[in-house]
Amino acid sequence: MPAVIDSDALQAVFVQPSPNGAYEGNTLAYLSKVGANRPVLFLAFAPKAAGTFFRQAAMHTINGGLIRVAHAQGGRDGTPYLPNLLACYLDEELAPVIVHIHMQAFAANRNLLKAFGIRPVIMLRSVPDMLASFWDMLNTDPVARAEGLNCIVPDNFVELSRTQKADFMVDAIAPWYASYFASWKTFFDEMPKQICVLRYRDFCQKPAESLHTAITHAGFVVTRFKCETALTQIWSERTAYRYNKGTEGRGATYFSPHHLAEISRKLSHYPHLDSWMSDLMGAKPTHYKLQSIARAAS
Repeated sequence: MPAVIDSDALQAVFVQPSPNGAYEGNTLAYLSKVGANRPVLFLAFAPKAAGTFFRQAAMHTINGGLIRVAHAQGGRDGTPYLPNLLACYLDEELAPVIVHIHMQAFAANRNLLKAFGIRPVIMLRSVPDMLASFWDMLNTDPVARAEGLNCIVPDNFVELSRTQKADFMVDAIAPWYASYFASWKTFFDEMPKQICVLRYRDFCQKPAESLHTAITHAGFVVTRFKCETALTQIWSERTAYRYNKGTEGRGATYFSPHHLAEISRKLSHYPHLDSWMSDLMGAKPTHYKLQSIARAAS
């Protein structure tokens, strides 16, 4: 990305923050000033929370461009990389910036976002449902198996029995989801106005409203009608953007009661998640097809 890299930018890149990632003094003032140059739609969704479909709808809505701010995507558990973030703000030729990153809200990540004034967006969805969707992806996508989710996926995953796959998803993948939501709840409790918390159920029922909420939260000015139009335009391409079954409660058809209890137990390690538990453990199976979009596109 072409960007004007002046002495202030170079100095900021090489200033070491505190151990928790916080910047101070002139560096913090500079990053805050740069962050005021433009809004950034920062989608920090967990995997399988409709993030790819959502970001594509956002790109159509604001004519935006998807920018990778992580140093590398391998392993999926992303960490924002300061030079990439600076380039987003210093390149005046860039289209409106959209970031989609599977990122936990650890202290260093929180402090970097706060330095730039970035207002992130997350999506709450049933963890068993996301694990079920992730399971489907691992069954069919060798790239997903190579990346994992902050873990190594067994080379023979496809050949494992259904019980063995369920055990792996609960033992190796579910802990990441528990930590992810615990970290974001900590951030939300600290700065509730800074974080936009969407709910998957709401998105399926009123997608344009959720999209509009996220985009305006980030600082863009857009109409609800434009959000509806963008969603209609990409509905026919939803499979390409990993919009899967859209079924709430499907995790119960993948995992035994024992597995579901274990997922709940992992979440219970973080008592501050109590107010999100109804979203994170889900409900009985309910099929959503983003009906308002389907009708408009037909």
